[in-house]
Amino acid sequence: MQSPEITPANWAMIATLGFVWGATFLFIEIALTGITPFWLAGGRIGFACLLTTAFWMWRGRRVFLTEETAWTALFLSGVLNSAVPFMLLSWGQQTVTSGFAGVSMAAVALMVLPLAHVFVPGERMSLRRVFGFAVGFAGVTVLLGGQVFASSGDPLEPFGRLACLGAAACYAISSIIVRKLPPIDSFGLAATTLIFGSLVVLPAAFVVEGVPQMPPLNILLIIAVLGLLPTAGANLLRVLVIRSAGPVFMSLVNYQVPMWSVVLGIVILGEPFKPILLLALALILSGLFISQWGALRRLFGGKERPEVTPSS
Repeated sequence: MQSPEITPANWAMIATLGFVWGATFLFIEIALTGITPFWLAGGRIGFACLLTTAFWMWRGRRVFLTEETAWTALFLSGVLNSAVPFMLLSWGQQTVTSGFAGVSMAAVALMVLPLAHVFVPGERMSLRRVFGFAVGFAGVTVLLGGQVFASSGDPLEPFGRLACLGAAACYAISSIIVRKLPPIDSFGLAATTLIFGSLVVLPAAFVVEGVPQMPPLNILLIIAVLGLLPTAGANLLRVLVIRSAGPVFMSLVNYQVPMWSVVLGIVILGEPFKPILLLALALILSGLFISQWGALRRLFGGKERPEVTPSS
């Protein structure tokens, strides 16, 4: 199948997505100074849900495009693509840096590989993919080690690191579920994912953290930004990129997010930087590049074929 034409607008959109998603962890870190983690996740997803659902209803409220439906899988996808990872990231970033959280998201693409091998027919772990996965997994191992980022001294920090990687695992599992759904409207998928996620996050926040206290105005503005840009706006932009340039091109965002999260954390928040972080980043991104080499070569060589690709 001929690959879609990559236009300057596509490059602009993919660069915007990389920056916006990379800055997400910076905003979470700041917001946590004035709100509890679950209510931060609840505010973010609730605001994004209202915006995305309004846009979806304006477009006609389509969900499944054929008579075949899979509401249980769609609900599970929503829980794993928004509710659980939002809560895990907010909770984890109480003890880890925004840079660590952002680099953790690079592991999503690697986790998709073995999951696709098991659950997606025709997606086998070739020797190249196995090697890429092994290289990337080595990077994740370095990332989990205590020497990549300066320790906060918090006894819960190791669990915070695991929470961030747990969020990455949720995104990877959700990606596989979405690929096995019947034909579905992209905007309907974005809206229902947030609706189902809200049905989980908001009650969980009430149970775990009680009635929320009104945060300061600046924190409310940050929560609104989190809902508007990286959650609602970026997900709609992601749909446009996939529709116009294809899923393989969309996967290029995975190379940008960890870089931006580290740079913004250091420059704006003054987070500490250790040179060994470069090793973790290099291993993870090299493993991702090796595993995706065939698809990327087909994309820029004009011979792309359908392939399961990771999403952020």
